[in-house]
Amino acid sequence: MADIAAAAGVSPMTVSNCFKSPHKVHADTRSKVMAMAATLGYVPNLIASNLASGNNRTVAALVPSLRNSNFAKTLEGLSDYLRTRSYELLLAVAEHPELEERVVRGLLGRRPAGIIMTGSAHSEETINLIRQADVPVVETWRDTAPSIDMAVGFSLFDAARDIANMMVGKGLQHIGWAGYNDPDNERYVQRRQGFQQAMTEAGLRSDLLFHTPESAGFATGRLAIETLTRQEPRLQGLCCVTDVVAAGALFECMRRGWRLPEQFSVAGYGDYEIASEVPPGLTTVKTNGKDIGRAAGEMLVQKIETGRVDSIIRKVPYEIIIRHSL
Repeated sequence: MADIAAAAGVSPMTVSNCFKSPHKVHADTRSKVMAMAATLGYVPNLIASNLASGNNRTVAALVPSLRNSNFAKTLEGLSDYLRTRSYELLLAVAEHPELEERVVRGLLGRRPAGIIMTGSAHSEETINLIRQADVPVVETWRDTAPSIDMAVGFSLFDAARDIANMMVGKGLQHIGWAGYNDPDNERYVQRRQGFQQAMTEAGLRSDLLFHTPESAGFATGRLAIETLTRQEPRLQGLCCVTDVVAAGALFECMRRGWRLPEQFSVAGYGDYEIASEVPPGLTTVKTNGKDIGRAAGEMLVQKIETGRVDSIIRKVPYEIIIRHSL
């Protein structure tokens, strides 16, 4: 660092700020310092820096899956924001609460400045570990009171209820649900409950439910139609836990020669890339994962750097994207 400072004609503190707090350094000076650092092959020793300063500029993020594009968007929004504030992102995957507990133990051993988590389905031991560590935490994809510290997201229940109500508003009276049989996944449970609430409020059957393991993927939509049409031959539509399931249902409708939405309707959840490309276009809930990730980063950094946050809950709105499947 001293070599870079001498070569660039600046102080060592300026060099340090270029790496730790680039927003504090004039753009021209920062460019000169970074160019000299690249020439000299300098890479900051973050472990030594953390030990010397007592500060760790690493944020840990836990997601339950990397297969879900919404989580990828959340991480993208989070990473983009943290980069502007010179924080590093450490990613971990924990598919269920028991694994999450082990992962959290490992992460806390690295003393992160803060943690981003998904949902609120955490074991008591996980919650106790984090509280004892006294580290700021943001739970994403929820808009109710946090179980640990802070929360950002929207009501998955309301989103599913809204799109189910849209199906009812189109005059459909026999609507099924296609979901995953994971009772520990609060996100899927809340969506199914939102669907059932809409059916109950409309005076319609709320028990036309089909569930498979998440690994079934696109096949879930086909299997749901096969099963639910046997259970209710008058089935007019299918509300799906994700766009992947909904796309599978659309494929099955094509195989059967059903016209959409005249003969059958399908609604999805997530607004994945396939939603706009699969014919005839999937009506779905758009979840703004990137905005959730950025908001989580803003809340976490504010708490890390000031010890407080403007609000412990921040809501990021969802949208219903209307296409021709409904």
